[in-house]
Amino acid sequence: MTAANFRLKYAIASFLVVLLAAAAVAALFMVRHAADARSFTAWWLALAVGASGALIAAALMWRAVSHLQRPLDSLIRSAERIGQGDYTRPVEVERRDVLADLQQALERMRGRLRQSTVNKSYLHSVLNSMTDAVFVTSPDGVIKVANAAACKLLGYGEEELLGRSILAVLEERERADFDLVQAAQETRETVVRTRSGQTIPVSITGSRIDSDDPQFQGNIFVARNITDRKRAERRIRYLARYDALTKIPNRMQFHHVLQQTIARALRSGQVVAVLYLDMDHFKEVNDTFGHGAGDRVLEVLAERLTRAVPRETVVGRLAGDEFALFVEALPADTDNRGPIAQLARALLTEVSRPFQLNQHEVFLTASVGIAFCPRDAENVIDLIRNADAAMYYSKQNGGNTFAFYSPEMNAAAVERLMLKSKLRRALERDELEIRYQPKVDLRTGRISGAEALLRWRLPGHGDIPPSHFIPLAEETNLILDIGEWVLNRVCLDYRQMQSQGGDPGRISLNLSLKQLRQASFILRCRSVFRHHHVSPTAFELEITETTLMADQQRTVRLLDELYAMGLHLSIDDFGTGYSSLSALQQFPIGTLKIDQSFVRNATEDAGDATIVRTIIEMGRSLGMEVIAEGVESPSQLQFLRTNGCYYGQGRLFGETCSVEELLALLATQAAGGAAPFAHLLRNADETASRSA
Repeated sequence: MTAANFRLKYAIASFLVVLLAAAAVAALFMVRHAADARSFTAWWLALAVGASGALIAAALMWRAVSHLQRPLDSLIRSAERIGQGDYTRPVEVERRDVLADLQQALERMRGRLRQSTVNKSYLHSVLNSMTDAVFVTSPDGVIKVANAAACKLLGYGEEELLGRSILAVLEERERADFDLVQAAQETRETVVRTRSGQTIPVSITGSRIDSDDPQFQGNIFVARNITDRKRAERRIRYLARYDALTKIPNRMQFHHVLQQTIARALRSGQVVAVLYLDMDHFKEVNDTFGHGAGDRVLEVLAERLTRAVPRETVVGRLAGDEFALFVEALPADTDNRGPIAQLARALLTEVSRPFQLNQHEVFLTASVGIAFCPRDAENVIDLIRNADAAMYYSKQNGGNTFAFYSPEMNAAAVERLMLKSKLRRALERDELEIRYQPKVDLRTGRISGAEALLRWRLPGHGDIPPSHFIPLAEETNLILDIGEWVLNRVCLDYRQMQSQGGDPGRISLNLSLKQLRQASFILRCRSVFRHHHVSPTAFELEITETTLMADQQRTVRLLDELYAMGLHLSIDDFGTGYSSLSALQQFPIGTLKIDQSFVRNATEDAGDATIVRTIIEMGRSLGMEVIAEGVESPSQLQFLRTNGCYYGQGRLFGETCSVEELLALLATQAAGGAAPFAHLLRNADETASRSA
């Protein structure tokens, strides 16, 4: 109803009421005074007065209604806004009558509704800002509220989730174990199913909502996606059992599976064979091509080993370049060494196939040790230890072979471990010493230089051969400290010989690959020479062919720097490596040393004789000195002299000597007497003459 209609109807109704009242008064008057004409006139007069009064009353009523209409209209509009949910505009209260009370009551209602709406909006905003999914349910699990994260997690719209049971969002297998009462009091893990059918693991925490009003009672569940955590847990469990690089069982898993296999074998009376494999000289791959290339070799090796064994055979990586595998269910009443030896040969063949590294073909070998259960051991630790001992036996015999365990190998392994421990203290206890082997001019018998040889004199054990402790020093990196000690010791000895009138010529020192790989090696050399006031030109560094050819570009650069310092460079054990004439021409090498393995049989073996002659001719063509190692007999001496080798060293010229003994020989030579070894040359000539 509009305000105008309201006023019009109210005025008309008021007018009619007054008019009827006036007519009633007039009618009553006529009844009482019907015969009196004056009374009739008075009746009309009364009627006119009543009508006038009615008009006046209607006008007054119209005015009164108009005065009330504006606040009433305002109240109606305010009530309509409140009814539509708009609580932002306050209800204006200007009057002081009953209508003002109505306005104030409406304003209080608007304020309460506005506060309730603000709280509800804030709560809705808070819920939707949470990254965890939130579900508010009734006591029987029907979803009443689901935040934005819940909708995102499940792929449903909010209106699609409302009214559904919380059980409906769980994966079917999880529903039977999901008790609402218990879930509303704890944190548990479960799995939900999304709209697309994907299953997602979640951690869900429940809490009960207590309220006196039944419509607000229920539960609230907070669900967190734990997919990443589950993936990390699976990764951790995998890494705890499998090697991350090669994807085969690691040491722990291999031990675990082998223990179970041993238990079955002991119950059934069968045999288990363990093969322990270690790569030969694998560190050279890392040093030459980098650890990335070394890792690639290990990956390929694991694949080859896995393919080379029967499907049920377990292959594991125990550490670094060490692998192991076992073969079970072998018969106890037969000799199993034949088939296991055949398997070992197959493994070595797989290893010896070329590896492609940085567009280079690299050939590697391995050493294998074999132990049987129950013959060699009946538990995991001892069985693997014995196979390891057999593997080291293979390695000490040159590698690229296999060996079956015997008790003597264990004793050797224990001794090796003890030596490694004692070697760490050898420097501190001054157990190392330098011995010198003279280099002899085979034309005159004079001493032209000497090679410094490291010896270890272990109290209670005597002299430990270099072939035993140098590999241990390489393994433990002690070779770096030992190498620096040797250089300092030789410089001190050289100064001593010079000060006492001896001329030792050039002193040779052996250089390992690890020393050459030291970033500070050249700086250390300069520092030592400067400290002892000796010239680098008085020394010669001997490098094996293997060391020389590892990472040729870097090695050439390092050797050029050493050569620029004044150091002479020599290739030790020449002929045993894989260098070529074209490769040798890259390096600033001044001396070739013929390996003693060729010299030893040169007078008896035509092949070795040819090799020696070839090396001598090669050295001459390259303008190098050639020195023969291991000269032990007059016939060898004469062979070398006949073929133009002018320098030699070996036991024919005596055992290695101390610095004092070498100084005595040099002093005799400097005094102008006969050359120390001239008599050996005469004897060789006489022997050759008699033979002719």
